[in-house]
Amino acid sequence: MAEITESTEITVYTREDCHLCAEAIDTIKEVASEVSVRVALTLVDVDDAGLADEYGDRVPYVLIEDRPAFKYRVDPEELRSRLQP
Repeated sequence: MAEITESTEITVYTREDCHLCAEAIDTIKEVASEVSVRVALTLVDVDDAGLADEYGDRVPYVLIEDRPAFKYRVDPEELRSRLQP
């Protein structure tokens, strides 16, 4: 197994019972594992955090290193490209 040398912060704005959110989180974990990148995954429930008005139904909303990256679905190939050094 390759040594993990990178660490990337990924934030997912989500909400309870969101199937697209669950898919996005699974994709992030799978791709990070494939490319041997350590990911610091933070989940923010937009309803609990008082962000429902700002995000509405735009979840999942994914930030990589505090920059917008994906909305609704995470493209595995694009994520792989972004995570690889």
